[in-house]
Amino acid sequence: MNLERIDVSFSRSVAQPPKSGKRISVVGLGYVGAVSTACLSALGHSVIGVDIDADKVDKIGRGLSPIHEKDLGSYLFQGVSTGLVHTTTNLVAAVRETDVTFISVGTPTAEDGGCDDSFIRQAARRMARGLRQKNSFHVFAMRCSIPPGTTLGVLAPIIERLSGKKLGQDFGICFNPEFLREGVAIEDFYNPPKTVIGATDARTAKEMAQIYAPVDSTPIVTTIEAAEMVKYVDNVWHAAKVCFANEIGRLCKPLGVDSHEVMEIFTQDTKLNLSSYYLKPGFAYGGSCLPKEVRAVSHMAQQAGIDVPMIANLDRSNKAQIQEAVRMVLASGAKQVGILGVAFKPGTDDLRESPALELMAELREAGLEVLAHDHAISSKTTIAGQLAYVRHASPGLQALAGVLPELLRDDLAVVTQHAEVLVTCHSGTEYREAIQKSRKPVVDLVRLFATAPAELVVDGIGW
Repeated sequence: MNLERIDVSFSRSVAQPPKSGKRISVVGLGYVGAVSTACLSALGHSVIGVDIDADKVDKIGRGLSPIHEKDLGSYLFQGVSTGLVHTTTNLVAAVRETDVTFISVGTPTAEDGGCDDSFIRQAARRMARGLRQKNSFHVFAMRCSIPPGTTLGVLAPIIERLSGKKLGQDFGICFNPEFLREGVAIEDFYNPPKTVIGATDARTAKEMAQIYAPVDSTPIVTTIEAAEMVKYVDNVWHAAKVCFANEIGRLCKPLGVDSHEVMEIFTQDTKLNLSSYYLKPGFAYGGSCLPKEVRAVSHMAQQAGIDVPMIANLDRSNKAQIQEAVRMVLASGAKQVGILGVAFKPGTDDLRESPALELMAELREAGLEVLAHDHAISSKTTIAGQLAYVRHASPGLQALAGVLPELLRDDLAVVTQHAEVLVTCHSGTEYREAIQKSRKPVVDLVRLFATAPAELVVDGIGW
């Protein structure tokens, strides 16, 4: 059926919202749209469900669930019975008759593997016509998975151009990702892991926050682009967790180890394993444990004839981060480079498999002059024992072992003054202040500045 032609009238008037609720239209009555329609009405809002599928429209309009989802049928029946749920295929009228529109249309995979936004464009044209027919402020809330920039780059221009209205003045746009698991979607709606509102203006953010207030009084308000990306990151992370657990299972079985017992112990650690620790973009991992144990597990799998591509490629990904740092420094055009932080992490003199050393070795090989400073390491630091420990690894340490004392400076000012570009491998107040004083360009590998000072040129590795 074509959205441009279908026009079914509402079964009842919904001109007046309930005293405590808003008038909301939901575009797309699949899993997310149907659940949103049911749950929003249960919160006291008057909801119009819109879809091009007349069968879905008919079923939901009669209080029947079009999908198998726990308790959805009873919630829809209650919404229809109380006069809070209505359905139509007329998107133009639905926008005209409401104040907020939730957009949950399909975004299937395109032929090239990307996101097919054709349904968004189609809906946007009809929503623009509805907006053109009203004078009050309207909020459009995107909920479907789309690449960052789509809401403001695709949806907003179509609505603005075809409605003749101005974004931020006559209407607001936000991205409000859903985190509903099929099978327990209603439970997730009322007990959300988080509520994210990416908005262009304060009025839109406030409108959306009021809708969610009964289920989450502290929503996360951010930019539209960050909210769009969070949706993808969440799902990719879930996929990564599934693959990781499955690879551990495949590896444990031939070793005679109970994989469920291993993962049960693993998940009890909420300080490191199931936490935000390690989950901040920055420089590569290093040290005496992570690199060698990734290699050891990969070797165990290889010996057992088990394919663990996720684990086996961790080292490859880590090396790619180092190569990106090399590329950034070379792109600066500098010939003298100052490295701030040499050990694998701050607060230690452990140089084993430090990514900073790998970076320094490659820059020297490329013909750059390198000087370095570390609070815990000096030109007199003994590295013989560490070098012996990594004789089969850490090519950077091997390459620099003979010259490292010559590259280190105990006086930080000597490094900042001599260098044409500074590379931050460690964070810390002293490095931050030294960089601000020097005003040299910075390749920032650790997010030294949450917001870089205006007088500095700062290039972050992942920001």
